Amino acid sequence: MFIIKRIASLAPVMFGVSVAAFLSLVLSPGNPAEIALRSLTESETPPKAAVLELEKEMGLDRPIHVQYWRWLKRTVGGDLGRSYQTGQTVVSEIKQALGPSALLAGTAILLALFIVLPLGSLSASMSGTWVDKATMAGSLAVVSIPDFCIAIILFLIFSVQMDLLPVAGYGSIANLILPALTLAISSSGITTRLMRTCMVQALEEKYVITARSKGMGECRVTGRHAMKNALPPVLTYLGAQMGYLFGGAVVVESIFLWPGLGSLLVEAVKARDIYVVQGCVLVIACIYVLINLAVDIIQAGLDSRIREGLSHAG
Repeated sequence: MFIIKRIASLAPVMFGVSVAAFLSLVLSPGNPAEIALRSLTESETPPKAAVLELEKEMGLDRPIHVQYWRWLKRTVGGDLGRSYQTGQTVVSEIKQALGPSALLAGTAILLALFIVLPLGSLSASMSGTWVDKATMAGSLAVVSIPDFCIAIILFLIFSVQMDLLPVAGYGSIANLILPALTLAISSSGITTRLMRTCMVQALEEKYVITARSKGMGECRVTGRHAMKNALPPVLTYLGAQMGYLFGGAVVVESIFLWPGLGSLLVEAVKARDIYVVQGCVLVIACIYVLINLAVDIIQAGLDSRIREGLSHAG
């Protein structure tokens, strides 16, 4: 029942996503038909008659609500148009970029978990000590440093000074390490602080105190009892980060020449390739929404109180 209710609640969200993606075309500067003709004919001043004809073909001469309905029907059918630059369908271009984006985002989240879980737990269990203060200071520093600075620092250390990893590119595990590590470090700042806060609260619960009084070891108390109840908020935040990493890691993808959705979107914006921009916005937003749905379901599975609260609310 929880899953059904959660999926049903996505309807207005997806409607908003479709409107936002549609408006990225309607509100974009310039005439999309004129921009398309400039790209296709390589002419700065395409004939007015040709522009008007293409406007009619694209439906730009109709009222906005009619344009939206026509676009929505076409989009639901899997037709997102064609790129002005390459002549390929937008769907095929997005498919090519999805794989690299998924690989980068998934690797970055896994690396972030390897950083966050031990550091946050250690900081919470040693609250008030120099270890806790050093961890919190480090996480604050990471939050304050922009992604591109972290990327440049890692690039200088591992590529220039130590000559261990390639500068940029795509196609091997070595190419993946630096961009994934950059995003993992960037994501770990706030997440580590959140993990520490949740663990401190969990370690003060009565069931933890009872477990300790029965002689259970501190590692077992932390791993078996406290961490299980500290994880849901952390997973929720990382789920939001996963949506961001799929399409929002534009700077990192550009620095390391990683051919993901972020790079595709940047190149499309530079070239004013409207249909590609529109398709990227739609896909990134949908991925973000679906990942957050998956995180909510996982979170409810880990914490029965969430399911009970939602069932009472329904």
